[in-house]
Amino acid sequence: MAFNNRNTLAAERGKAALQADCIIIGGGPAGAVLSLLLARQGVSVILFEAQKDFDRDFRGDSLHAVVMELMDDLRLTERLLEHKHSKLKTLTMVSAVGAARVADFSRLPTHHNYMTMVAQKDFLNFMVAEAKRYANFRVFMATSVQRLIEEEGEIRGVVFNGPDGPQEARCALTVGADGRSSRTRQMAGIDLVKFSQAVDVLWFRLPRYPHEPEGVLYRVGQGAVMGQADRSDVWQISYIIRKGTYQKLRAQGIEGLRRSVTTLVPELADRVGLLKDWSQASLLSVESGYVRRWYRPGLLLIGDAAHVMSPFGGVGISYAIQDAVAAANVLAGPLRSGRVGVGHLAAVQRRRELPTRLSQYYQAMIQDQLLATAANEGIPPKPTLLRRLLRLPGLRELPTRLLAFGLWPARLRIKNSIPPNIHR
Repeated sequence: MAFNNRNTLAAERGKAALQADCIIIGGGPAGAVLSLLLARQGVSVILFEAQKDFDRDFRGDSLHAVVMELMDDLRLTERLLEHKHSKLKTLTMVSAVGAARVADFSRLPTHHNYMTMVAQKDFLNFMVAEAKRYANFRVFMATSVQRLIEEEGEIRGVVFNGPDGPQEARCALTVGADGRSSRTRQMAGIDLVKFSQAVDVLWFRLPRYPHEPEGVLYRVGQGAVMGQADRSDVWQISYIIRKGTYQKLRAQGIEGLRRSVTTLVPELADRVGLLKDWSQASLLSVESGYVRRWYRPGLLLIGDAAHVMSPFGGVGISYAIQDAVAAANVLAGPLRSGRVGVGHLAAVQRRRELPTRLSQYYQAMIQDQLLATAANEGIPPKPTLLRRLLRLPGLRELPTRLLAFGLWPARLRIKNSIPPNIHR
């Protein structure tokens, strides 16, 4: 029967607690994908999402090849791509010395030789709808987790604020997948080791004309950096500013932002007037960091809750989803049997820690190159030894592969599943 916790954790006094094998906090890419993967394996899952829906603007929309191959494994690719999407083949830096190709996905050894851009709200709604086909899955929207239930040194569930006031939900494993500002991480007393970041990102959109370049462009010069992601009929723009300068920019009025954009990319002069006020832009405070241990007894952190990724390269979603895949591979069997130990949680971290840390290093390298070029009037600095090595024929495609797959891609091993709408 669904929601019959095999650990038979007793509810405390008062209203009987909800029970499940696994509680997932946060309905972002990691939480939504893990919910589906576990539900398909007969694990009872409760997903808590604090917001009333998934429609938050300027969230990451990029699905790299490793994610699309997972969709193939789940036989979901065709239906996912019924949503509005675009396929980007290249990532290019445009500076005073011309255009330099940073990544060329068309060379990848996969039929998903591109970066797929799908609105994150569409992706999340799609994945949660798939999970809802299984009777052992439940989702609670607009529901915030107030605290973790800890007994004898082990996390055994959560107290959440629902329509009827505070309630309990008990489980064998709680997973924190609630993003870069994870409350789960804070409630568990797990510290985030932060990297120093010199920039923030201002996101907005402007129309894109059919004849304009495709792919992702980083425009660098005049002391500034601006990313343009081709979303068919619009450019999704990331205007990169030095940390702490947002208020100064805003004090100049929206006209100051228009001038800055036009100075860097004159081709946009005919449409920057569509930026009428600051409500059309969204500020993202860029940070990177990691936790030294992703788990405590009864608790696991994944995605940005465990390792905060920079937006450079658009790999955050892919790495969060790969965490979910690795967690499902390791934990589905133990959750079904009711025997989830610290060793299982440590195995998830071992599988995913090195790839994420390497990606964070590579993101920092890209960021530093862009900022150094911007500060040098758009002229790239002399290449480092590492960049020279990456120009060698055998290593030339390595940066693209790191963006598309990561160092050690997480592949789905548990491909058999229970039929939808069947209680176990």
